[in-house]
Amino acid sequence: MLFNSIDFAVFLPIVFALYWLLRKHLRAQNVLIALASYVFYGWWDWRFLFLILFSTLVDFFVGLQLEKSEHPQRRKLFLYLSLGVNLGLLGFFKYYNFFIDNFNQAFSFFGSEVSFRGLEIILPVGISFYTFQTLSYTIDIYRRKLPATRNFIAFAAFVSFFPQLVAGPIERATQLLPQFFKPRKFDFDKAKDGVMLIIWGLFKKIVIADNAAQYVNDIFQNHETYSGTTLLLGGVYFAFQIYGDFSGYSDIAIGLSRLFGFDLMRNFAYPYFSRDIAEFWRRWHISLSTWFRDYLYIPLGGSRGSTGMQVRNTFIIFVVSGFWHGANWTFIVWGALNALYFLPLLLTKRNRKNMDIAGQHNKVVLLKELGQILLTFGLTVIAWVFFRADSVSQAVTFLNGMFTQGLGIDRLEIERFSFEILPLIALLLLIEWYNRHYEHPLKTGRFLYFKALFLIFMILVWGSFSDMQEFIYFQF
Repeated sequence: MLFNSIDFAVFLPIVFALYWLLRKHLRAQNVLIALASYVFYGWWDWRFLFLILFSTLVDFFVGLQLEKSEHPQRRKLFLYLSLGVNLGLLGFFKYYNFFIDNFNQAFSFFGSEVSFRGLEIILPVGISFYTFQTLSYTIDIYRRKLPATRNFIAFAAFVSFFPQLVAGPIERATQLLPQFFKPRKFDFDKAKDGVMLIIWGLFKKIVIADNAAQYVNDIFQNHETYSGTTLLLGGVYFAFQIYGDFSGYSDIAIGLSRLFGFDLMRNFAYPYFSRDIAEFWRRWHISLSTWFRDYLYIPLGGSRGSTGMQVRNTFIIFVVSGFWHGANWTFIVWGALNALYFLPLLLTKRNRKNMDIAGQHNKVVLLKELGQILLTFGLTVIAWVFFRADSVSQAVTFLNGMFTQGLGIDRLEIERFSFEILPLIALLLLIEWYNRHYEHPLKTGRFLYFKALFLIFMILVWGSFSDMQEFIYFQF
């Protein structure tokens, strides 16, 4: 069920009304959330409900055993059970065919013919997200940071919470799970802010991302025939497609949660105003970046130890992050490329230099920062080409063509010029720049309702409804 679909427009008011009718009955509210979340998830394919239920049952049981056990080896055994089941399911559904194909190719490279057959596997929507969310629960219980819950309904609601189930933010059990045990009262100001976030998210998704997608798809599919300038625009458009698409989903998810009295973590903080790659990764997909930091990077030693260890840990975190996104070498190269970008900052100890908001200083410094922003964005666009391409060779050909296939703006196969989306992107950047001090542009300020009505108008007039796109991160 898509947030921008008629189905969801019917689903949400019904669940919202029933939920607040039960405002004096916390357990009934949690039951409703769990049932509604299972309906929401089963809308794609009801068979995968068994998968999320199985993962929920395993981690609920493991949490209880970790709570009551004091024996170190026994506790490790149960932790490994949780890791094995969750990562095993993720590995099978997401990476089985990738490893089989590369195994066959490796033997062919050495002159031997091996032909293990892949399987027709459908990737369950959101499995990468809810797997990491449940793992945060068992790991934090193992670390004695969180008590195990004995309330299965609340735990099931936490795992399957429909606003952020299929594409995040990836919530920590320590932050979200306790909210299911606290009475929730309707807060008009929180609900209003949630509606504003939903409007802003829909604008980024329907107006920016879905319009840009039409250009991006055509340019990448026919990159051999277009000029270098058009390919450059294709890379830039994809940067804004994936930003509008993914951050738009996160905004809608956070806004929906506020309608139901929940607070989710911020997932994006104006990342394209970053002045270096380190700052970019503090502002992009924050829930995943901090998850890998706390559950992988720090356990590996983090920034402690020798320079060689720091470099090793940096590459591990970025490559694993890339591989998390999908079973393709393009994602691994994308992760490794970001690690290379990050490395000079790490070695010169400048990776935590830009901790404030850009544009806080005088005009001379601002010009310098704008140059840094453009450089960081340019490096990010190059990396995004690998993320979007079907193969590494296609990405290399695309980037080569960007610099060798000449200038000029082409009329595309979709019979539109490739620069028509630029005014909409400029509008997005203008709105974000003047509101970068706030969590989101509709958080506060004068003419708040006028701005909301203007964005609704833009959605109705410029929204891409005829070619409605699924959210990109549904495939991860």
